[in-house]
Amino acid sequence: MATGQRDYYEVLGLAKGAAAAELKKAYRKLAMDFHPDRNASEDAAEKFKEINRAYEVLSDPEKRQMYDRFGHAGVDGSAGAGGGFEGFHNFEGFGDIFDAFFGGNQRGRRRRGPAKGADLRYNMRLTFEEAVFGVEKEIEYQRLERCEACGGKGAEPGSELATCPECNGAGEIRRAQQSIFGQFVNVATCGRCQGEGRIVPNPCTKCRGTGREKATRRISVKVPAGVDNGAQIRLTNEGEAGARGGEAGNLYVVLSVAEHPTFERVEDHILYELPINIAQAALGATVTIPTLDGEMQFDIPAGTQSGEDFVLRGKGVPHLRAAGRGDMVVRVTAVIPEELSDEQRALLQQLAETMGTPVLPKHSKGFFERLRDAVAG
Repeated sequence: MATGQRDYYEVLGLAKGAAAAELKKAYRKLAMDFHPDRNASEDAAEKFKEINRAYEVLSDPEKRQMYDRFGHAGVDGSAGAGGGFEGFHNFEGFGDIFDAFFGGNQRGRRRRGPAKGADLRYNMRLTFEEAVFGVEKEIEYQRLERCEACGGKGAEPGSELATCPECNGAGEIRRAQQSIFGQFVNVATCGRCQGEGRIVPNPCTKCRGTGREKATRRISVKVPAGVDNGAQIRLTNEGEAGARGGEAGNLYVVLSVAEHPTFERVEDHILYELPINIAQAALGATVTIPTLDGEMQFDIPAGTQSGEDFVLRGKGVPHLRAAGRGDMVVRVTAVIPEELSDEQRALLQQLAETMGTPVLPKHSKGFFERLRDAVAG
């Protein structure tokens, strides 16, 4: 093994028989820890170079086999063992291997272009009826808008942006380092212009050079019929203005629907519980019930059992993305009186003597079964 060079397995903190997945995992962690763009210590560059070298050898099956047999001499080309290869000669920048795993492009980095603005969220509360039938509401919110004074440039009107003297407009600073393996080039974002390649010698007094300013925005939002709690409405380009002339983000209006005191909503269907007395259940009756469209007459058939459901087609919530409406399910509940007058008690006692032993009614379908039947037609 060559003098002064650490064992490559030791460099990556692995045992000699480590699997390829272990190699990759160890390399990713160490490369992140010692990359010169992330680690400002004096020896970070040398350690990063050593990590890259170790992984380059051990990740190649053929080179790893030569290294395991002959050590550094087997892969540095300094011994006559055969199977040697050229090292990282003229390897420009630390990015080649690092970029393969982390998606960067150190050598291709240039000034930053327009950036899309941030998305915003607005919480809108609706009544039950507004969600069912739709509504148009005006909302007010704050956002960053392009500065009217400078047109988003950030420079005082009449002045121009200037090329950054630190990076000469490239948006990046490149520093070359010489080593035994050749020249390494470290690329970093220019600290003066923050990668834009241009500076603002005379900043706009209105937006202080940012190109954007806080403003209050008022717009009208159309809520379609049939929306439900938690639904979102996306308003394109109504978010914050983008930096450096970029397009605006979006505004997401998130809907919160209040509960109804009478109806319960299940998807596009409405459940209404109708209380009746035992005489109405036995003899039948015509009663007035509420619906989403107003009151209507409802016929209770004679012999109706408590808990029985009746489906009124097309009386539910309008479908959001299709024609038509859901259904309304009327669930009848026979209410047994807790207190009786003497006359009522006597009449019921006479009725009870004529009724005999009751027989359980045939099991009726539940609410969701009736819903499925209604939807199926």
